[in-house]
Amino acid sequence: MTTNRETGVVPPIVLNDGSLMPQLGFGVFQVPAEEVVDTVTAALRTGYRSIDTAAAYQNEEGTGRAIRQFGLPRDEVFVTTKLWNADQGYDSTLRAFDASLKRLGLEYLDLYLIHWPVPAADRFADTFRAFQRLAADGLVRSIGVSNFRVPDLERVIAETGQTPSVNQIELHPGLIQRELREYHAEHAIATEAWSPLGQGTLLGDPVVTRIAGEVDRTPAQVIIRWHLQLGNVVIPKSVTPARIEENFDVFGFELSAEQMAAVSGLDTGTRIGPDPETFAAGLEN
Repeated sequence: MTTNRETGVVPPIVLNDGSLMPQLGFGVFQVPAEEVVDTVTAALRTGYRSIDTAAAYQNEEGTGRAIRQFGLPRDEVFVTTKLWNADQGYDSTLRAFDASLKRLGLEYLDLYLIHWPVPAADRFADTFRAFQRLAADGLVRSIGVSNFRVPDLERVIAETGQTPSVNQIELHPGLIQRELREYHAEHAIATEAWSPLGQGTLLGDPVVTRIAGEVDRTPAQVIIRWHLQLGNVVIPKSVTPARIEENFDVFGFELSAEQMAAVSGLDTGTRIGPDPETFAAGLEN
């Protein structure tokens, strides 16, 4: 079997601004700052060419150091970070971006996301206008959002005149987000899944383990493959080199229509993370 590790090719998603984003990336949520250099280096060595971090993760500095030290041409690594809630607003967004870029040690970002909509604060439209300025200045290639609901997306599009290129949302077999994914498809917004494995809660599910046996793969590989065949961008995270490699080896097999439907049938609409309608951490700062 030819694995993706051997070919080194991850299919790209074409964003609505024409940029190419690898469909499989590597997330560093909850990776401690003291471990992130080694972890990102292991991911790059495996073949990942998209790295997702955030100001709130407090590991941008190490993430950027690993990318720089690995030595690939800058345009071969797709780098994403996110603006934290406390920094929303036009001028504060520009300041926060400068701080993130300095911590990363990079000249530009491939993708910048509003981490949460925080609708009660009513700042995300002004924040996105600042993103538009950063893109116009050539500091960011693509601009998007994270955890936005349909009403949030409708408002940011109406008030800024631009459709976000990406919406990164909690998405896994227990929360398949059908309505939101349909809206994304209608508006050419790429769906990016965080917590794609349900933080491990679904790996022992009998449906997933049955399919894993049928295709001779691990449960994690089955779920990542499910995401890819749905068309999602997916960013699994691990600090274990063997699992980093395992999560990357998902291009040498396919799930049948019956297997895809069985995994989708695990949807209970249950969140692991916060509710975007009410989550407002950071505003008290």
